[in-house]
Amino acid sequence: MLDAINLTCVRDDRVLFSELSFSVRPGEMVQIAGKNGAGKTSLLRILAGLAQAEDGEVKWQGETLSRAREHYHQDLLWLGHQPGIKTVLTAFENLSFYHTQGAESLRWQALTEVGLLGFEDVPVHQLSAGQQRRVALARLWLSAHKLWILDEPFTAIDAAGVEKLTHQLQRHTENGGMVILTTHQPLAVDNLRQIHLQEKRA
Repeated sequence: MLDAINLTCVRDDRVLFSELSFSVRPGEMVQIAGKNGAGKTSLLRILAGLAQAEDGEVKWQGETLSRAREHYHQDLLWLGHQPGIKTVLTAFENLSFYHTQGAESLRWQALTEVGLLGFEDVPVHQLSAGQQRRVALARLWLSAHKLWILDEPFTAIDAAGVEKLTHQLQRHTENGGMVILTTHQPLAVDNLRQIHLQEKRA
């Protein structure tokens, strides 16, 4: 359903990757791997429609992102390096803001899953970096989006949290969802496919 076709990315006159093509289908988890500076985050931003490739195109359900933008964004959950949450709101208010559908009990359950029960009424700006990250990750327990694009989702997460999050990613793909992520964390999942970026020279 997601097709990357002959993508080339140039940053600061340096070719990060070129003529990169791959597809992601329902039920797949794809890890973008490579050395620091290889263009992993740049690739994720291109796939999410947040940046433009120097050349090539990304298609969703057979349509280019420029044509499919509206329904693509309805199908996409993007979590980048920054938590992407509203710091003036509490953890519970953030989940209510981003996920208006579904029972309130589901939001409580999501906070429990990421270890934030008891911190639900604290403004996010008063939480630690790891707790702020957990607020963002709690959205994965509420999301009905088909495609998750996640940039280093395990950052500042302890071992127990990593295990829970890994199970949630696998559950999403087992239910027909798709996950594209970067991580330095070893992933013990059966359906993982890796795409290695090799640095190119201009």
